[in-house]
Amino acid sequence: MTRTRKIVAWSCASFALLIAVAVLVLVFFDWNRIKPPLNAKVSEELHRPFAINGNLAVVWAREPDEGGWRAWVPWPHVIAEDLTLGNPDWSKNPQMVTLKKVELRISPLALLVQRVVIPRIDLTEPSAQLQRLSDGRANWTFKFDPKDPNAEPSNWVVDIGAIGFDKGHVTLYDQTLKTQLDVIIDPLGKPIPFGEIVGDADAKKALEKGSAPQDYAFGLKVKGQYHGQKLDGSGKIGGLLALQDAAKPFPLQAQVNIGDTRIALAGTLTDPMNLGALDLRLKLAGSSLGNLYPLTGVTLPDSPAYSTDGHLIAKLHEPNGASFRYENFNGKIGNSDIHGNLAYVASQPRPKLSGALVSNQLLMTDLAPLIGADSNAKQKARGGDSKQPATKVLPVEEFRTERWRVMDADVEFTGKRIEHSADLPFTDLYTHLVLNDGELSLEPLRFGVAGGKLDAQIRLNGRITPMEGRAKLTARNFKLKQLFPTFEPMKTSFGELNGDADISGRGNSVAALLGTSNGDLKMLINDGAISRGLMEIAGLNVGNYVVGRLFGDKEVKINCAAADFGIKTGLATTRLFVFDTENAIIYIEGTANMATEQLDLTINPESKGFRLFSLRSPLYVNGPFIKPNAGVKAIPLALRGAGMVALGVVAGPAAGLLALVAPSGGEPNECAPLLQQMKEGKAPKTVKG
Repeated sequence: MTRTRKIVAWSCASFALLIAVAVLVLVFFDWNRIKPPLNAKVSEELHRPFAINGNLAVVWAREPDEGGWRAWVPWPHVIAEDLTLGNPDWSKNPQMVTLKKVELRISPLALLVQRVVIPRIDLTEPSAQLQRLSDGRANWTFKFDPKDPNAEPSNWVVDIGAIGFDKGHVTLYDQTLKTQLDVIIDPLGKPIPFGEIVGDADAKKALEKGSAPQDYAFGLKVKGQYHGQKLDGSGKIGGLLALQDAAKPFPLQAQVNIGDTRIALAGTLTDPMNLGALDLRLKLAGSSLGNLYPLTGVTLPDSPAYSTDGHLIAKLHEPNGASFRYENFNGKIGNSDIHGNLAYVASQPRPKLSGALVSNQLLMTDLAPLIGADSNAKQKARGGDSKQPATKVLPVEEFRTERWRVMDADVEFTGKRIEHSADLPFTDLYTHLVLNDGELSLEPLRFGVAGGKLDAQIRLNGRITPMEGRAKLTARNFKLKQLFPTFEPMKTSFGELNGDADISGRGNSVAALLGTSNGDLKMLINDGAISRGLMEIAGLNVGNYVVGRLFGDKEVKINCAAADFGIKTGLATTRLFVFDTENAIIYIEGTANMATEQLDLTINPESKGFRLFSLRSPLYVNGPFIKPNAGVKAIPLALRGAGMVALGVVAGPAAGLLALVAPSGGEPNECAPLLQQMKEGKAPKTVKG
C-alpha cells in the first residue's frame, strides 16, 4: 500500500470512528445535564421562570414517513417531562402553564440547511391559567429584549407542522372583559366522524374545499362568566392543530348558554395559530336581539324572543379588517319569520353591518319593542331597563344611543305581508336603515295601509344628548272601507284619508321626543260615515260618548273631516278641526299636550236644516290620554264657526288642507267646497234651528 493510500485509509477510518463516537455520545448522553443551562437560557429570553423538572431524554429512531435512503437516517425524538412556565411578577399565581410531558421529533437533515423542522409536537395533560388585568397587562404577552438594529438577521427557520394534545385544563380571568372561564378538555374515548356531527351535506362541502376535516377527538366543558353574564356549555374538538398546513380544517362543535342567549355551532377553524377563518353552522336564540350587544359588540335593536339558524363564514385577517358573513339564515322574531344575509366588517374608523332581511309574514306587535311600545311584562322578558308607567301612553323606554356610535350599518328590511288586524290594517313594509357615526335614518320607512301608502323619513341624531329627531310622514289614499272593514256603512264608501306631518323634537324616548316636539299635523277624510258602533270598533269609549250625544244611535254620513294642528314644545293646538256631516257641522277646538299627556278639547256642533239641534251646550273631552273624560259644558252654544271665519282664523289652514284633496274613486271630493268656503273667509252653509 502506498503512503498516499495509507493516509486516505487512516483519514476515513478516523472520520468513521469520530462519527461512531459522536453517535454513541448522542445515544448514551445524559441529557439531564443540560437542563440547568437550558432552563436558565429560556427563562432569560422569556423573562419568566421556566423549568424542565422531570426527565429530559433523546431517543433516536427512523422516521417511517421518510422515503428512500432518508428512511435509514435516524431522527432525534425529544421527550421532556414535568415542564412549568411561570407568570410575570405582577401575578399572584406562580405558574402560567404546566405540562406533564412534551414529545417532539426533529429532522436532522434539515439542520444542515439551517432549518429546524418539527413535524409534530405532542402535549400531555396541558394546563394553563390565563390572566388579564383591568390595565391591559396579560400573562400571555411576553417581554423580549430589543434586538441590536445592526445585528444580522438569523438564517435559522423554525417550521412546526402540528400540535397534538390530550386532556387538559384552561382557566381565563379577564378583568377587561369581566370574564372568568374554566375549560376542561377530555378524550371522547372513541373519535366521532366530522360528518356525523355537521351532517353529510356540510361534510361534503368541506371536502370539496380541498381538505377533509379530522374526526372529533375531545370533549369540552366550560363554565363561568362572560361579560358579567353566567356561561356554561359543552362541545367537541379535534385532536390535532395543523400549523404548517393553514388550510387543513380543525373541527369545532359547541352548545353555549350566556345569560339568556343560546348559541349552537358546528364546523371548522382553519389556520388555528392565527385564528385564520371560521366556517360554521350557527344557531342563535334569546329573549332580545339587543342582548347580543355586550357579547358581540354588534348594535342590534330590542326585539321579542328570537331564534336563527344560518351559515357563518369568518375571515379574520382581511386587509380591511376581520369579516363575518351570516348567510342564508332563517328564523323567527316573536311570531314573525325572518330570513336574509348579513355581513359585518371590523373596519376603521368603525365596524359596519350591512345586508338585507325579509319577513314573509310580519306581526305588527313584534315591532313594538323597537320603540319601547311593548308591555311591561314583555319588556321585562327581554331585559328592558325602563318600565312603562301605568298612567302613560307614549313609550318612555330610552333608546340606547350610546351604542349607535360603536358601529355603522346599512340594512334593508322588507315585510312582504303584515298580518291583518281590524285596528291596524297594514299590509306590507319596506325600510332602508342607515346608521352613520351615531346618526340613524330610516329613509324611506314605507307601509302599505288600507290600499294606500304611508311614507316616512325619520332621522335620529344620537351624537348629541339629548337625541334630536325629525319625522316627515305622508299618508295617501287610505281607503275608508279598508280602514274599517267590519263597519257595514263604510263598505260602499269611496272615501279616503290623506295626511301630512312634519315633527321634530329632542329626547331619548318616544315620549321625550313628542313632549318637546315642534311641527305640523294635517289630515283630511272625505265621504265616510260615523256612529257609536264605529267608535266601539275603534275602541274609543270617549268617542262613543261624544257621537252618542251628537247623533244618538244612528249612523251619520261624513262629507268631510279636516284637521290642522300646530305643535310647539309638545303642545298640539287646533288651527282647524271640523267635521261636516249630513245634518251638522262639528267644530273642535283645544289642545293635546304630549309632554303631560293631557287633552283639553271643546266640541261645538252647528245644526243643518230647519230642525233644532238637540244639544244645547258644547261638549268637552279632557284629562289624560290613557283615560280621558267627556261631558257637557255648563255654558250655552254660541256662534262659533261664523265668528272664526269672520276673524279669518281658519282661512290659512283651510288653504293648506286643500292640497290634500284627492279624487275618490272618480267621485267628487266633498272636502273641496267646504275648505274653499273657509279659505275665502265664508262660513259653511248652515241653517240655525
